[in-house]
Amino acid sequence: MLGKKLVTAQKRGETRALCLGLGMVACSMMMYFFIGITIVPFYTKSVWTTETVCKVLKANIEDKVLCPDSEGSEDEDIFSYPCLQVWVNLTASGQEVMLYQTEDTLERNPKCSYVPDKSENSKEVKARIETIASNFKKYHTFPCYYDPGGTQTNVILSRLYPPKGLLFAFLWPTLMFTGGCLIIVLVKISQYVSVLSAWQ
Repeated sequence: MLGKKLVTAQKRGETRALCLGLGMVACSMMMYFFIGITIVPFYTKSVWTTETVCKVLKANIEDKVLCPDSEGSEDEDIFSYPCLQVWVNLTASGQEVMLYQTEDTLERNPKCSYVPDKSENSKEVKARIETIASNFKKYHTFPCYYDPGGTQTNVILSRLYPPKGLLFAFLWPTLMFTGGCLIIVLVKISQYVSVLSAWQ
């Protein structure tokens, strides 16, 4: 009687462990799919792949510009901010080009090197842009990214999804997939040992 209870309990434990392993594998596949349709396209679309050194030539704050995202909104909802324009000397080619914060900055407003968040306070935005401009004037040389193919003649300060970030994004689903497969293998080994013991 006790042996039957132990066998039943063992089967229930194996079933739960097997379901856990299959669930982890299924979740990891969903995460792979989500990363594949969100992060990977942005990574492959970016042409600023080569790192070089940029030297600041000038960092000017122009008149306020309207946020492109505010088109069609009412007057009180229009978001304007000082336009920071940073021009640098690209060491790789010696050209004078405009610097942008990320790939997204160029798409949102190609006239400005930095585009603040629409929800930020106007005073905070102004203070931040002035701080950024002073930092560029203080630190003249810094790493940046350019397009080696020459499609884009400008440079960016940092990539939205660098190779390390992409690998880190794939790390968690990979660990979950490996853990799920390991659980399934251990359950199958346990079942095989149990059948082998019962046969002997």
